[in-house]
Amino acid sequence: MADYAINIDDVNRAAEIIQGQVLRTPLVPAPRLSHLTSATVCVKHENMQPTGSFKERGAVTKLESLTAEERKRGVIAMSAGNHAQAVAYHARRLGLPATIVMPESAPLVKAENTRAYGARVILHGETLYESADHARAIAAREGLVFVHPYDDPKVMAGQGTIALEMLTDAPELDQIVVPIGGGGLISGIAVAAKALKPSIEIIGVEAALYPSFQNAIRHEDRPIGGATLAEGIAVKTVGQLPLPIVRDLVSDIILVEEPVIERAVNAYATLQRTMAEGAGAAGLAAMMAQPERFKGKRVGLVLCGGNIDARILASVMVRELERDDRITSFRITSNDRPGFLGQVASRLGGLGANILEVSHGRLFLDVPAKGVSIDITIETRDRQHTLEVFDALAADGLEPKRIDSHGLSETAY
Repeated sequence: MADYAINIDDVNRAAEIIQGQVLRTPLVPAPRLSHLTSATVCVKHENMQPTGSFKERGAVTKLESLTAEERKRGVIAMSAGNHAQAVAYHARRLGLPATIVMPESAPLVKAENTRAYGARVILHGETLYESADHARAIAAREGLVFVHPYDDPKVMAGQGTIALEMLTDAPELDQIVVPIGGGGLISGIAVAAKALKPSIEIIGVEAALYPSFQNAIRHEDRPIGGATLAEGIAVKTVGQLPLPIVRDLVSDIILVEEPVIERAVNAYATLQRTMAEGAGAAGLAAMMAQPERFKGKRVGLVLCGGNIDARILASVMVRELERDDRITSFRITSNDRPGFLGQVASRLGGLGANILEVSHGRLFLDVPAKGVSIDITIETRDRQHTLEVFDALAADGLEPKRIDSHGLSETAY
């Protein structure tokens, strides 16, 4: 194997260091995800770590390498959230002062959790790049040790311990699918997995809005930036130490669009009964986007993090219900007569639809003076059930008109 920043011996040493300090997470069979993707899927649940992500492995490996004098001075890190929490949590456990610089756009839940672990949190800049510059300036001024989230051999080796555990638990794996941000996770996994099983495929996944490795390796010039659900892998600059490893050992890099990431987050919640943040769900998103790439394979998914805001998760799940036509809105216009709304509600109940919201409109100019429009949002079992409800209402002469995000739709169910 080429001369990279780390090798299998470094990963094995990291495994010894983190033993007893980091949870050995389970590799869980996922029959419902297997059915969804036509592959044999198992999931490495790094979302079960105390801070909710794989970042603890690299953080502990790095922190334990510090000298007594460096520990006394303390550490500083920049992060959008998961690395921040991991460094803060284990720095407190090991008795080290910690400072974390986070982008101003960092998810509130991650910033608050980092403070709760005892770290000094500084919000600075719109991007990780700006946060990193500020963190380095503070490190130089205050003499702190900089703990990089991915461009550090100790951190990379720590993340690689995931592959050791996965191939111990499931040596038959054909592929390991790994989300890519700066490259620390996939580079560590690739080095370890390829050393143990040269035939295994390592497949990386980037958010389509942040194709940093795609650009670097394939010499493309895709635009980078934008609001993504997968903020944990929204990295504009690739790690220089991981780059040659990814170039040589990663078989493929798949870009996933935002709607597919949302679907994957929802699939983890509803099918695997577990929480995945956008970055954590990226691997499953790749399988959903390109099922032919994985069909019939034995695939290990790294669910690298589960720190998703409850409000965002709720929104994702409702949006998925809307995509599946299990939640839909429509308008009925009729004469304004006593009991009409009750009749409509009874009819919908008889059809098995659950009413979520009702809105009356008597003042719209497109409604007769003695008429009323009623906007109703219902929940159904599936798209076919929705079709049946609409057909029944139409047969009753109510002429329901679907309402989508742009208002009344010309498209009928």
